[in-house]
Amino acid sequence: NNCVLIVDDELRMRKLIKDFLSAKGYSILEAEDGEKALEVFKNNKNKISLILLDVMMPVLNGIETLKKI
Repeated sequence: NNCVLIVDDELRMRKLIKDFLSAKGYSILEAEDGEKALEVFKNNKNKISLILLDVMMPVLNGIETLKKI
């Protein structure tokens, strides 16, 4: 089971990517900012295959999030 973590502060963008990847058989996890992404990653790191990470986000941007992951 391939799991993708989608991290984007725009709900519309997350939904668009989620709908497309779900239709292709991927399971999806979502986060709306970098801090939430770190929490989701910590709790699911053994099943996440790919992270799609927006760079420009409030709270913790994508670059800082990536460094912490």
